[in-house]
Amino acid sequence: MPICARGTRLTYRSLVSAASAALMTVALFPAGAQSAPLAPGRGESTPVYSYENAIRESVWVDTRLDGDGDGRTDRVAVDIVRPVETERQGRRIPVIMDASPYYACCGRGNESQRKTYDAEGRPVQFPLYYDNYFVPRGYAFAAVDLAGTNRSDGCADVGGASDVQSAKAVVDWLNGRGHGYTTRTGTERADAAWSNGDTGMIGKSYDGTVANGVAATGVEGLRTIVPIGAISSWYDYYFAKGAPLYDSGPEWLSRYVNSPDARKRCQAVQQRLIDGAPRTGDLTPLWAERDYLPDAGKVEASVFAVHGMQDLNVRPGHFGQWWDALADEGVERKVWLSQTGHVDPFDFRRAEWVKTLHRWFDHYLLGYENGVDREPMADVEHAPDRWSTDRVWPPSTTRPTVLRPGKGAAPGVGALSLKPARPGASERFTDDRTQDETDWAAQADQSTPAKTAFITKPLGRDLRLSGSAEVEVTVTPTTSTAHLSAVLVDLGPDTIRDYADLGEGITTLAERTCWGASTPGDSSCYKETRARTKAVGHTVFSRGWADLGNYASAAQGRPLTPGAAYTISLDLHAADHIVPAGHRLALIIAGTDKDLIEPPASTPTLTVDLARTSAELPIVGGMPAFVRAVRSAPAATAAPDASLLGSVAGPRSIRPIPGGGNR
Repeated sequence: MPICARGTRLTYRSLVSAASAALMTVALFPAGAQSAPLAPGRGESTPVYSYENAIRESVWVDTRLDGDGDGRTDRVAVDIVRPVETERQGRRIPVIMDASPYYACCGRGNESQRKTYDAEGRPVQFPLYYDNYFVPRGYAFAAVDLAGTNRSDGCADVGGASDVQSAKAVVDWLNGRGHGYTTRTGTERADAAWSNGDTGMIGKSYDGTVANGVAATGVEGLRTIVPIGAISSWYDYYFAKGAPLYDSGPEWLSRYVNSPDARKRCQAVQQRLIDGAPRTGDLTPLWAERDYLPDAGKVEASVFAVHGMQDLNVRPGHFGQWWDALADEGVERKVWLSQTGHVDPFDFRRAEWVKTLHRWFDHYLLGYENGVDREPMADVEHAPDRWSTDRVWPPSTTRPTVLRPGKGAAPGVGALSLKPARPGASERFTDDRTQDETDWAAQADQSTPAKTAFITKPLGRDLRLSGSAEVEVTVTPTTSTAHLSAVLVDLGPDTIRDYADLGEGITTLAERTCWGASTPGDSSCYKETRARTKAVGHTVFSRGWADLGNYASAAQGRPLTPGAAYTISLDLHAADHIVPAGHRLALIIAGTDKDLIEPPASTPTLTVDLARTSAELPIVGGMPAFVRAVRSAPAATAAPDASLLGSVAGPRSIRPIPGGGNR
């Protein structure tokens, strides 16, 4: 089963899953329960239940935490919509859940929808289409206000125990292990006798991050998660090996999403976030609590991950390290990788996304044997609206291949090949905080003071890189502080999604299409989108950063001694990119990547020891594929002239808001 294992690796968990496949429908439903009706011959749930007449209710679930310190445990608001017919029949149904801090402050989706309520406080509008589409098909939908947000007690703590427990407590309640109430402060209990306990969590950005966190608790009843553009370690959202990615910490985001009342009562939480997340970039216990990677072994839910490979908000490194951790544990998983930035698949591949998500939930929540778990593991967008599939991801022939920088004919412009540089060979650059990766890439062939570039020969064959890369660099700084950047660039003309535009690769249209049933207060119709593209002369497709002061430890930085040499590894973000024949692959090493990392306290000049610098790249086909690509180019082939083409705009400064507003 390709979704169950990485390459040919088999695990106890995947074998058990395969052996019990025939029993899944029985296992997923309690005695006497029935599945939603099947469409004849299609093996999928169909919209046979009334959305207009569905039960809409609010429940406040006890989290068993007192995050705001008021002497009573916090309750989180859960707005639920479910078919009235299954209630009358006494049938128990599964739940699709989106736990979010954004239902009141910022909105969800491309149109920034918020929850709305009637005069009695009953929910009217549930943002996004999950309720409109899935409730008529026999599911319940639950929209959870994380602690401190909208109508919930407690305080938002940015990925910590309060955030995660906000959603986990609801899964427990759905499985009969927790307490729910009909009001925020009252004593009348609300049970979930209508639920069979099987829950699937979905959400983009912060919402998907919470899904990752809940899955990492191993909570019973969580059958699947669908994290879209989600964080796997909050430290890596704010820092890259000590280098700050923003000029503020998690206390800013906590205050941003907290309700007005929560801002007043959560000052102690705010202070703990400030004290526990110093701007030094050191790993502290606060960050350890918000790192879900060490608990990947607890994940029992299947995972359908989606990420934009040009997401400069929640960068694809979050997906890459989470994916690798899940793979090591044999977790059932699937992935879509797009060319967009921080965009939901509903807005870049709508019809195919809804169809696939429908089949995914039908399989993992209703137990239908529709084959979605046996299909190719990965869908990858290699050009706007052009997708391909892979049985496993990264492809099974991917091998880490070490390429090395070498001296060239001009200062700061060298070669990238398999050949090591001679001892003593070096290049140098001076950090320029006014430049970014697009400036470096546009001048890759030129001697410029702010970067050094290493470039392959023009390729005679396509070369595909798939997975996460690592650059090890040895440098000598002239000052006691220094930040480093490394980027991989495809040098050659192409048409790509314009991920640096405000739409991050999509254009929103006026026309609407409808996805499910509607009511006067909750429409299922959303504005269509199309790919926003741009002709470019080069494409930056992977990047990574570090504070050189973290050379000895990823957990703690230290001052540098000017004139001393230091070696550090930069983890480049996961990518899947094809460098076409005729193009060249470039590795650029520089200092501050403007608007992506904050500059150091000083302005260093750094000398790169080429003999002690290398890049380990995930090349499909490994070293032989690289050799064939560079050796098959005709001797007279010249570098492609892309001088008449532009590039995407440089990275823009963003607030540290993972998925707030329409992005």
